[in-house]
Amino acid sequence: MDSTDSSGGLVVLAVDDEQPALEELAFLLNEDPRVGEVLKASDATEALRILNARSSRESVHAANAARAAGAPHPAAGTRVAEKTDVDVVFLDIRMPGLDGLELARVFSSMAQPPEVVFVTAHDDRAVDAYEVGAKDYLLKPLREERLAAALDRIIANRATATPVEPVPQERDEDEVIPVELAGTTKLVPRSAVRYVEAQGDYARLHTTEGSHLVRIPLSVLEDRWRDAGFVRIHRSFLVALPLVTELRLSGSGYVVRVGSGPDTAELPVSRRHTRELKDRLVRATKQAWSQR
Repeated sequence: MDSTDSSGGLVVLAVDDEQPALEELAFLLNEDPRVGEVLKASDATEALRILNARSSRESVHAANAARAAGAPHPAAGTRVAEKTDVDVVFLDIRMPGLDGLELARVFSSMAQPPEVVFVTAHDDRAVDAYEVGAKDYLLKPLREERLAAALDRIIANRATATPVEPVPQERDEDEVIPVELAGTTKLVPRSAVRYVEAQGDYARLHTTEGSHLVRIPLSVLEDRWRDAGFVRIHRSFLVALPLVTELRLSGSGYVVRVGSGPDTAELPVSRRHTRELKDRLVRATKQAWSQR
């Protein structure tokens, strides 16, 4: 364990198994006046030891008692406090032992977990990172302005936070998809997606503002977004059903029109998906009329 202390400001824990990367991250954090103390850990085990050391004995005792009574824990045998004075953990993803995503899941079992920001050289785990509650996803080599933006987000979140019980996420809540572009993470709401196009192991999200390539197979989005009104119309396309304005027979088979005006897109419908699409459109229309 290592730390640099200043008065006031955020208490931050930097975790990375590569020493040069850890030192650079700690240096940049120390340069920001909003950071009061920087702690360093080279792996998940050391990170948990630091969190436990900075919590009350009562907190650790309560956590251990809960596990002794049979409460499930995402990292069996790992001692973790219920709360800590560490405000933010800047965390690498790929590490020996518990990786960063697994460690973030351990944090989620705490009564008052620290905020998590991932700092990684890999751009293919952003979706996983946000699913475990990460507040930001920074790519190496780390840029000072991106780190400052992440701290802005953390501070803004803490300023608006209220000490109430967390509200469970509703199934129909609008999902947000993180998209990495030139070192910047853009958050694209699912409701802004008109249709999705398969591109190998990737998927291209088409919105009215443009398109975004994400490393998620189309089949995964089909399963995840089915209840949100997205339907498979072709081996290469998934569309938002409420945005379908026309289904018609053309010379080469059925096609659908998505949207209207200059942003209209015309997409092919394969034979095997035609019947399901017709049924879904009819059901959607009947439901809309019944609600009037």
